[in-house]
Amino acid sequence: MRRYLQIAVLFFFICLPWGMGGPTPVQGSEQLQPVTYRLKWLFNVSVAGDLYTDATGIFRKNGLDVTTKEGGPERDAIKELEMGYADFGVASADQVIRARAKGAPVVVLAQLFQTNPLQWIYYPDRFTIHRLADLRGRVLGVTFGGNDEAILRTLLSKGKVGERDVTLFSVRYDYTPFYRKRVDIWPVYRNAQGVILADKLGREGESVAFLNPAAFGVIFVANSVVTAERTARENPDLVRRFIRGLMRGWTEAMHMDNHRAVLYLLQRHDPDTPRHVLDAQLAITRRMIQPTPEFSIGKLDVNGWRQTEAIMVKQKLIGSPVAIEKTFRPEFLIE
Repeated sequence: MRRYLQIAVLFFFICLPWGMGGPTPVQGSEQLQPVTYRLKWLFNVSVAGDLYTDATGIFRKNGLDVTTKEGGPERDAIKELEMGYADFGVASADQVIRARAKGAPVVVLAQLFQTNPLQWIYYPDRFTIHRLADLRGRVLGVTFGGNDEAILRTLLSKGKVGERDVTLFSVRYDYTPFYRKRVDIWPVYRNAQGVILADKLGREGESVAFLNPAAFGVIFVANSVVTAERTARENPDLVRRFIRGLMRGWTEAMHMDNHRAVLYLLQRHDPDTPRHVLDAQLAITRRMIQPTPEFSIGKLDVNGWRQTEAIMVKQKLIGSPVAIEKTFRPEFLIE
């Protein structure tokens, strides 16, 4: 299946005006180093750059035969690194910080999302959120024990809104309470479910808006590329070839010249999502990965990581700071 996608995407590229230098030739399988890469999410728009890097042969040009594996709720890339089941993975900042607090030797190579896609959807015709105090008296959807709980509690604290001033509603995968307007704000991934819900409600004549925590100064870093300390120490050439290839792939995937090719690839993996929805999802993802065309994809937001760590300490999700800066290995990205 992966080989078929490589051929199909490369053929698609050939039929397009070349962007970013055109497609990368796919080498033969000889002398390629096998690598396992565990994602955090399922194959959808949030892993567009990962899929693109694999399908267009960039990894193979770097001498790597990479098996890219889907993530999901039952998958933990950091545990797989520790057990030797994966060489590289994707994990959110809180996963990295929790793991470091437990002594796990995991290091961070690059940060994918510069804006956390975890946000809250709401109906602006019912109320608007200009200040965090506007949440007072509202029913707020939250996944207890999830990242959104930590973020939401930080927002409430920052806005001086007490828990007695709001009603916290435990969310599940069923959006019915939000559709029926029993819950005022509902956590979604802005670039994924957020687009799907906005499209569905828009066809019913409803408008939606989103509460972005970053707009109120709350930064909780999302997905980053990780590996084991031992891998970084003992096999730096492998790490360098992998992360540079991956960042090249993400950079090409986010370039507008390759938009149609990436859409084609996403449709192959996510055939049930309409093309116009995938198109909107990809546009939003692009802004979250690369805020400006000049931005170097993969750059670490050190202050954002520090704030994430501080939030976790304050909410007693970890016992004490873990000296998060010691986990960063940005040198592998330097040409």
